[in-house]
Amino acid sequence: MAEPGPLRILQVYPKADFFTGAAIQAWELSRGLAARGHHVVVVTRPNEVWARKCREAGIPHYALPLRKGLDLRSILALRRIVAEHDVQVAHAHKGLARTHLLAAGLVGRRPRLVLNRGVSFPLTRWNRRGYAARRVDAVVAVCESIRQGLINAGVPGEKIAVIYSATDTDRFHPGVEGRSVRLALGLGSETFVVTQVGVRSWRGWRDVLEALGRLPDRLRHVRVLLVGAGPGQASTVAGEARARGLADRVVVLPPREDVPQILCASDVVVDASWAGLGITGSIREAMACARPVIATNLEGMPELVTDGETGFLVPPRAPEAIADRIVRLHDDPARARAMGEAARRRVAARFSLPAKLDAVERLYRGLLDRPA
Repeated sequence: MAEPGPLRILQVYPKADFFTGAAIQAWELSRGLAARGHHVVVVTRPNEVWARKCREAGIPHYALPLRKGLDLRSILALRRIVAEHDVQVAHAHKGLARTHLLAAGLVGRRPRLVLNRGVSFPLTRWNRRGYAARRVDAVVAVCESIRQGLINAGVPGEKIAVIYSATDTDRFHPGVEGRSVRLALGLGSETFVVTQVGVRSWRGWRDVLEALGRLPDRLRHVRVLLVGAGPGQASTVAGEARARGLADRVVVLPPREDVPQILCASDVVVDASWAGLGITGSIREAMACARPVIATNLEGMPELVTDGETGFLVPPRAPEAIADRIVRLHDDPARARAMGEAARRRVAARFSLPAKLDAVERLYRGLLDRPA
């Protein structure tokens, strides 16, 4: 193993958002490694939040176009950054970052190249070649299910490491104050709040609305909170709620920074995804906040949620099952609290930020011990 000491690390996130799960994971990894004394450099598309966060943390940040295809300007800039900072390990978050770093490494210094894989969509032929390329030193799969999918697609198993995405338990914990969120949204203490973070089509938000419509009349005080909708998505979701006669029982919010407060304002957190997921970050974060959860039984979710113990697992596209679990949690507050506490302990033990940072450091140092 390489001698302990600061590493020189480049993190590349090829998008301009900050509030998606992938962006938060890239940021928490960068911030955490820098706090441990490593020299971390971050590259993203232009974004004021990324620039401000990096500046406040003392992390060098470069804004590059990182256009689709081979963006020569970005490739040349990446080469300069690697040389200027004498980068030892370059970590690519998402395929576009991989493409640019592979091209940048054709000439000049070649740091160890690590790719992240956080979704379970089938690999195209091009993507499979990208992950399996000899130039790629390691692939981080965020759950065992995704690792197995990569192997089935032809990626050598020996280069894949399972490192779970992490939750910052200093930020997400049961002591976070959620009452102000309820007050701001007009949700009284008698309201039973069911929250889903993420409203892409495959996140199953329509199934959540259908589950709401299936609840018995005695649960008219249940409200669904859908968080993370862009302008176009918000109008679509609101229109769907109106069409189902649920407009007064559904609250749609844009991406927000106060996600811990939102989760702690919730009675139940749900994720009804039916495709693409690895381990849903909002479910992991809700568990850290000691909230009972309902999630679809897909991909890596059973690695996080133990059905009936730390939450409920339901089949995908099964709104009747979601409705049933909401009723169970509503009607048995003691069980809901016990599930939430068990969930919090599980996240602290296996899905915390320190555990992820330890694993990533071991991976980076192990790669540096190998011949290039």
